[in-house]
Amino acid sequence: LAPTPRAKDNLIKEGLDPKTIFVTGNTAVDALQWFAGTPWSFEKPALRRLFSLNSQMKNVKLILVTAHRRENFGRPFVEICQAIRQIARRHPRVHIIYPVHSNPNVRQTAAKILKGVPRITLLDPLGYRDFMELMKRSYLVLTDSGGIQEEAPALAKPVLILRKVTERPEAVEAGCARLMGELSAGKISKAAGELLENPQAYRRMARVANPFGDGKASERILALAKRFFGFEANFQEFRPV
Repeated sequence: LAPTPRAKDNLIKEGLDPKTIFVTGNTAVDALQWFAGTPWSFEKPALRRLFSLNSQMKNVKLILVTAHRRENFGRPFVEICQAIRQIARRHPRVHIIYPVHSNPNVRQTAAKILKGVPRITLLDPLGYRDFMELMKRSYLVLTDSGGIQEEAPALAKPVLILRKVTERPEAVEAGCARLMGELSAGKISKAAGELLENPQAYRRMARVANPFGDGKASERILALAKRFFGFEANFQEFRPV
């Protein structure tokens, strides 16, 4: 059960019989779309206070940040944090929320560069529902995480990938994500600035259909399971637009 056509091609290259491989989409997209369609109030007290007491949050472009990969420890992570600070200072109608990973290599550097900077909120790690709700309310996502590259496009949120490479090239090829490559504060802040200031550039990324799923992967998997056990079931592969 391959989530994308590229994943199917990779399995074929590994020698698997193409007749046994089916493209279903990713069930993570199903879960996200299900939760996104249900009402939710933040569990995290800091988030409840931020959104309930700060009326300005209704008039800003929210940027969600996650950054914690070991490959970015050291200078690359410093560049990421400096970029976050630059974005906040250059764009007064932006508010950046960064749930900071508990690894000391991340927390110490993030606190040193970002703590106390106006319109930057540093939080402890969030639960799934709070994080998904935050992503749903965001304008743009900056991340070096993996799964978020699949989830954010399902909510029509452009993604700047804070890495040199990604194991999810489908997002870059589709146009809903942009790979930063060699990380520098200037490059990251410039890319974010373009999406904040250029509506056409933003729409080009936000309107791309998610290449990782359409919310129906579970239905396809169920249909294949029924077929495998001899029950009648219709199956149509997931084919990204």
